[in-house]
Amino acid sequence: MPVYVWKGLDRNGKKQNGEIEADNPTIARQLLVRKGINIKSFKPKPKDLLEYFPALQGGVKEKDLVIFVRQFSTMIDAGLPLVQALEILQEQQSNPAFKRIIGQIKRDVEEGSTLSDAIKRHPDTFDGLFVNLVAAGEVGGILDVILNRLATYIEKLSALKKKVKGAMTYPGIVISIAVIVVAVILIYVIPVFAGLFKDAGAKLPTLTVMVMSASDFAQSYFHWIILGLVLAFVGLKRFRKTARGRDITDRMILRSPVFGMLIRKVAVARFTRTLGTMLSSGVPILEGLDIVAATSGNTVIEKAIRKARNAIAEGRPVAEPLYETNVFPVMVTQMIAVGEATGALDTMLGKIADFYDEEVNVAVESLTSLLEPMLIVFLGVTVGFLLVAMYLPIFQIADVVARGA
Repeated sequence: MPVYVWKGLDRNGKKQNGEIEADNPTIARQLLVRKGINIKSFKPKPKDLLEYFPALQGGVKEKDLVIFVRQFSTMIDAGLPLVQALEILQEQQSNPAFKRIIGQIKRDVEEGSTLSDAIKRHPDTFDGLFVNLVAAGEVGGILDVILNRLATYIEKLSALKKKVKGAMTYPGIVISIAVIVVAVILIYVIPVFAGLFKDAGAKLPTLTVMVMSASDFAQSYFHWIILGLVLAFVGLKRFRKTARGRDITDRMILRSPVFGMLIRKVAVARFTRTLGTMLSSGVPILEGLDIVAATSGNTVIEKAIRKARNAIAEGRPVAEPLYETNVFPVMVTQMIAVGEATGALDTMLGKIADFYDEEVNVAVESLTSLLEPMLIVFLGVTVGFLLVAMYLPIFQIADVVARGA
């Protein structure tokens, strides 16, 4: 729908300006007149160059989504009509991609679509959980409450992701620095020493010969090494996109000695937080489990949840099939059983999620404190090994010279 930029005076004679969407200029002018605007300037809004390249606009960040949901909830709670709330949110949105999406949702609602159906048309921004909770809020007349819960859920999930990314970032940076330092030494530093040793004509230690051979290899095949690493990275990404590749890599991640337990705790926190939020919002448990499985992020956990879901559909209690998957810790399944027995499963799931959020905090801190000295030692040993290999011949030459004197 076209957008028009206008300037004018309101009923009190004060200067006003803004933007308005309408099918054509005539309708846009009529809408402004109905609002009591005396139009002084009116023209189509110039198109932003990025509108021709949607890929360059970037996606919708979780921070933008949380602010949108919080403000939307406040407006609905204050009694603002849905379309008016969406119009205000669109006008103040600074993210071009999100602004366009909100505008499309507003138009769909104006044309008679429900809010849940309107946001369902944007799966990259609003996942199945979001759509189902909004639908439940519309049916139950508690949309403002549901939006508040969604904002809290997104905030906590975002915090969890940041903790895990933080734990992964540090070792990645240290290893990258180590690779760069070793590459610089092999390609630029060692050849200088190699020239000196050849001129001296001395017999070199085995360790030095090995390092010099590695340096020659790195110099001769540097571009091929880079190409091989890029191809390996692309190949791994393509392999992960296949069903078998995703399954194999997800299993390897969960079984990894250092990060496996952390990823498992994150998965438990996410599972319990998501399912608890859905149950407390009135979403049926079987439908909730379907959505939780689809948003689990790990095929091993997804299969376990779907297997448990099928067993629950046959009439079994929730805790038993979850315990049989061997994915969820015994404490989790026991607490779920208690929650199920007392009729407070959603509350119990929230408590489990809070507990595992704290467990993730402790695991990340422990992992960081464990990896930091290990990585420093790794970097020191690697660089030290190369330097010792280069200085050994110098010590030998100096010893020969001293004896000759």
